[in-house]
Amino acid sequence: MSKALGRFSFLTVLMALLVSSGSAQTQTSGEKPPASAAANDASITGTSIAGTWTGSINTGAFDLRIIIKIANGSAGLTAQLQSPDQSQQWITADSVTQSGGSLTMEFKVLKGSYEGKLSADGSNMDGTFTQLGTPLALSLKRVKDQSELERRRPQNPVKPYPYHEEDVTFPGLAAGVTLAGTLTVPQGNGPFPAVVLIGGSGPNDRDETLLEHKPFLVLSDYLTRKGIVVLRYDKRGVGKSTGKYPLATTADFANDAEAALRFLKTRSEADPHHIGLIGHSEGGAIAPIVAARNKSVDFIVLMAGPGVPGDQLLVEQHRLIAIVMGLPPDEVDRQAVREKAFIELVEREKDDAVVEKEVRAKMGSEVPQAQVGTMVKELTSVWFRYFFTYDPATSLRKVQCPVLALNGSLDLQVPPKQNLPAIRKALEEGGNKHYEIDELPGLNHLFQTAKSGAPSEYVEIEETISPAVLDKIASWVLKQ
Repeated sequence: MSKALGRFSFLTVLMALLVSSGSAQTQTSGEKPPASAAANDASITGTSIAGTWTGSINTGAFDLRIIIKIANGSAGLTAQLQSPDQSQQWITADSVTQSGGSLTMEFKVLKGSYEGKLSADGSNMDGTFTQLGTPLALSLKRVKDQSELERRRPQNPVKPYPYHEEDVTFPGLAAGVTLAGTLTVPQGNGPFPAVVLIGGSGPNDRDETLLEHKPFLVLSDYLTRKGIVVLRYDKRGVGKSTGKYPLATTADFANDAEAALRFLKTRSEADPHHIGLIGHSEGGAIAPIVAARNKSVDFIVLMAGPGVPGDQLLVEQHRLIAIVMGLPPDEVDRQAVREKAFIELVEREKDDAVVEKEVRAKMGSEVPQAQVGTMVKELTSVWFRYFFTYDPATSLRKVQCPVLALNGSLDLQVPPKQNLPAIRKALEEGGNKHYEIDELPGLNHLFQTAKSGAPSEYVEIEETISPAVLDKIASWVLKQ
């Protein structure tokens, strides 16, 4: 099994270890990297290796961009690495060694290293990034213009905004959790309809930043311009929010969402009789949890929200992604059977050591042992153990407020054919007669206009959210 992107898709490692550990040295791009311990010759046949370099690693799901900044100081060469498709954090190399045209860099927090060889003209490096024993090809080219590093994201709003924007903080329901976010308020006299945006799985910030897209920034901007107050916030332990992200489950994140709801109800700009929740992906499982136990929720919008338990969802998700990646049918079936067996093992065995022993025995030499250890640690985390067995239908049956459930027809992470009927069934069983369920043609998990729905397309598509989806959500909220 492979590591999850936002816990909902295939992805090889890199920044995931940084995010979960929180122990990496991080710097802003304007800070000077610390010097390495050993001095190195900074030129090859008169060509300096110092500068900014970029390339991409094929993770199997998509191409992951890498940026490496190399500097030459009094103590020798230093380097920093960034994976901008995943995080804006910079990771400082623990060592940088050059011998002639060969360069070696070690990044202990990533449990990885890079070995590259400079071309004769000094414009390229061919090399390999090895992480957890897995070698991944990484060819780098020298960046001549900073514009080469920018991806077009035309929907990102540009300041000044035609509405009020305010940074806010509010207490979580759990001790030690203070949530930080952004409140946007339309111009004019309120109170206005209001919503809380609830992010998908993974350590998301208030903009739900992913692959240089900012879906919640785009959504909040659109809704606020339409006359809706919007509150979005960093997950606990992420950005400016406090708390321990790695120790939290979906139930804990539901408590945080309820805290955001309570805070929004204290704001005079928000109409107390017209406040709802909009959740994306895992957020689409959280919104019903909050609405089921809090009758003051006036409506919920589920954007690619799950309708079946996580153990079923994950196997189908990986099966569909493997198919679109072109794996042979027999290999797709083999992977699905093995993944289901691993999940069932985690569900029945509470001892992590026993799980790891059995997984290592079954994997043999197929996957590097270090990578197996990381995979088992992820699968036995408190989040996954909860996710595998939680059935969204239990909360959906209790939701009595209006519900809008949306899925893209090309969503491979929360497949519409598996989840929308389950959502409909649960709402009907609970007697809810105020719901709308739509499968939107040609859209992927992020509600981008896509070709196949493969995660590999996410980063390449310039559109962040389909304008039709933005309009549908805004119109539906205003009608409630």
